[in-house]
Amino acid sequence: MVTVGCHVSIAGSIRRSVDRAAALGCDTFQIFSRNPRGWKFRDLDEEVIEAFREKLRASGIDPVIDHMPYLPNLGSPKREVYEKSLTALAAELKRCGMLGIPYLVTHLGSHLGSGIEEGRRRECEAINTALAEAGNGVMLLLENTAGTKNSIGGTFEEIRSIMDGIDDADRIGICFDTCHAFAAGYDLSTVSGFGETVDRFRETIGTRSLRCIHLNDSKGDLDSRLDRHEHIGLGHIREEGFRRILRHKDFRDLPFILETPVDSRRDDAGNIRLVRQLAE
Repeated sequence: MVTVGCHVSIAGSIRRSVDRAAALGCDTFQIFSRNPRGWKFRDLDEEVIEAFREKLRASGIDPVIDHMPYLPNLGSPKREVYEKSLTALAAELKRCGMLGIPYLVTHLGSHLGSGIEEGRRRECEAINTALAEAGNGVMLLLENTAGTKNSIGGTFEEIRSIMDGIDDADRIGICFDTCHAFAAGYDLSTVSGFGETVDRFRETIGTRSLRCIHLNDSKGDLDSRLDRHEHIGLGHIREEGFRRILRHKDFRDLPFILETPVDSRRDDAGNIRLVRQLAE
């Protein structure tokens, strides 16, 4: 049996996310702990924290994963954006600690034309500062990107360079997004391409760093640099590609989080069912 779930809403209260995940048949799930489209947020109420933790204990769902909001960009050369991004990262790590969430996923953002080395330096500085300020055991998961212009983290080598600049290496892990990897040029749709991708990941980053998989098909073709998620099996990675991923010894025991569309073709529960079928 694979551990599979999806991203669920916290509308109404963060504690409701547990009920929604259970109703969808999730073994694991991902949330935004606050509004992902703004900088401002409210502090977590003690009653809400305890209710979330209690619901989680009763549900048996594990692990829960938090995702950073959309606006922060740790690689930004714009001072105001950088400082707000650093503050947001430290705050989100603290919120995870309060809620008992072990993992926080972050995108590595964009250097906005200032160069990959400058972007890397800012990333490492921000992550080191935020981890120290949070002062808890929450692990920050670096997510690979689709390799869009000026982005950081589109190659395994770029991610490795960020990891090498982190003081507390035990607090850093990897969230591997299948759509992003495929769009960035890592072929997950063929036997040979998948094998080469796994080998390169092992050599560059190491599979011990993997903590979760964002399981998404890709609307864009291989090396398209297009970050557009598709239903499992309906994009260019196809069902056979996902069978290989789900059954591979480096991946099969990890939590799989779906960030697929919800439309007339299929919903979250439908994608979860298909993933379980492909994994059998």
